[in-house]
Amino acid sequence: MLLKDMGKAGLAVMVLGTAACAAEPSDTPTTPTPEPTSSSSPPAPSSTSESGVPTTNPAAAGHVWHRVNLGFVSAYLLYRGGVAALVDTGVAGSEAAIEAALGEIGLAWDAVGHVVVTHKHDDHQGSLEAALTRSGAPWYAGAGDMAAISADTPGMAVGDGDSVFDLQVIETPGHTPGHIAVLDSVAGVLVAGDALTGTGPGVAGPNTGFTEDMNLANASITKLAGFDYEVALFGHGDPIESGASTLVAELAADLG
Repeated sequence: MLLKDMGKAGLAVMVLGTAACAAEPSDTPTTPTPEPTSSSSPPAPSSTSESGVPTTNPAAAGHVWHRVNLGFVSAYLLYRGGVAALVDTGVAGSEAAIEAALGEIGLAWDAVGHVVVTHKHDDHQGSLEAALTRSGAPWYAGAGDMAAISADTPGMAVGDGDSVFDLQVIETPGHTPGHIAVLDSVAGVLVAGDALTGTGPGVAGPNTGFTEDMNLANASITKLAGFDYEVALFGHGDPIESGASTLVAELAADLG
């Protein structure tokens, strides 16, 4: 397809997800708290920020991720070489927190080279237009959700076999028809959107109350279990920072 290996020389992904759809009081939550917290993949001993946040994934030096915790919503950056890609944009009004998170890692909006929307729900696309206006980046989403995602700039539909900024696109329908996840296979980081949910030390499927087809959603969990990654980042719930694909495989086995 058109998007094979697109992007700049450096790679980053920022994921804005929500803290458990199950906890959503409605589909239009209040404006998120602007103070971000951050995290990254398991630290290398010599690579730590002044705040004590680890900045290097030992599996792939130079590939890192950064979390913006908005309470109801979380954001993540996978970045490399001073370039970032934003995955999901949170609820409306999240752009200030995204900007603050970029600043924490020494970047600004002009470093955002791509914006990926995992699915059509408002807690994931709410600040899309603001992010596009500030970054000037192109955006991508799954074909099945594209019509329900609002932006003045036309987006590009992606699916299995596509690569956006060195991120492998994985179709994961069920939560929504066009849901996608992205995988940085070099860094060993999966951005699952709402195809999976973090449960503290473990992982679960998507919230049934917001999922359109649980049979498809369960099939997508099984699909994600077939990939190899250490870290899993979720739209809802805390990241898993080691052994993530093993935990997802165990979940898939429990689903039968």
